[in-house]
Amino acid sequence: MIIQCDTREHKQELERIQSQFDRLGVDYFTLKLSVGDYMNVDNPKVCIDRKKDLLEICGNITQEHKRFQAELLRAQQNGIKLIILCEHGPEIQRLSDVYFWHNPRLDKTDWVIVDGKPCKKKLYPKATTGEQLYKSMLTMINKYDVEFYFCDKTHTGQEIVRILEAYGE
Repeated sequence: MIIQCDTREHKQELERIQSQFDRLGVDYFTLKLSVGDYMNVDNPKVCIDRKKDLLEICGNITQEHKRFQAELLRAQQNGIKLIILCEHGPEIQRLSDVYFWHNPRLDKTDWVIVDGKPCKKKLYPKATTGEQLYKSMLTMINKYDVEFYFCDKTHTGQEIVRILEAYGE
């Protein structure tokens, strides 16, 4: 297997994952991909888009919705199966775990003065909840035929190889 890595992948993350590929004895090279971050050159119809955690997926779905939706549509229109690999960590191992995830942005507060008295105010009272994110991800699965996989950062390279091998040629 030879893996093509997208040139737009963050340098530090790319180096971390490529060092995992080196330990696994997997060949790779870097060249721009039309969608996603990683692809087996023997099967260009399957691409993996790596996300660092659920907060990144929240940002993609909310603040960056149009850009993210355009990528999902581009994959779908080109017959590419897009797999989103989220490196959230051991507490999120499957899609159903997302439902119970607590967004740390919901806990962020700052002190403000109200009627001359200091009090705490939530900075992001409308931050996406785990339940909302779960429902959005289900919609993406149904509408764009994407799949979500989850892993820890220490196993990303291994998981990329496993997924790409599972889809074979």
